[in-house]
Amino acid sequence: MNNNERAIDVLQELNQFVNDRIEGYERAAKNTHDPAHQSYYKDLMNQSRQFSNEINSSISSLGGTTQNNTTAKGKIFRGWMDVKSTVTGNDEEALIKSNITGEEWAQKAYNDALDHRTELPQNVVQLVEKQKQASMATCERLRQMEKAAD
Repeated sequence: MNNNERAIDVLQELNQFVNDRIEGYERAAKNTHDPAHQSYYKDLMNQSRQFSNEINSSISSLGGTTQNNTTAKGKIFRGWMDVKSTVTGNDEEALIKSNITGEEWAQKAYNDALDHRTELPQNVVQLVEKQKQASMATCERLRQMEKAAD
């Protein structure tokens, strides 16, 4: 497998998670009773769509097929799907906790992708690092929301 093929594989796997993230925040936006939270979750949905587009653009530039699936692939994706399935529509704190867990899974997915940094073009490494930083900031904000919901 050459570096382009490996990079495409890494990015396709990462993008499956990003697509699951879109679904997770879509669900959170529908289930929350807090208008401010709903607005934030919709922003995160849009951010995730932008992330997916950026990753797909990188995949295309490397000669690969874009990834639009939300199929659970590997432990990361199954874990996120399990978390999403336990969300209840009437418990704000459980919803926030689920989103925190999802972002923790996201960071694992970004770290897994970055474990292959030597096989990735520098611009792709920078893209993945930028998205990971955004995920970390989201996780921090969600933890603040959780404290406020206590």
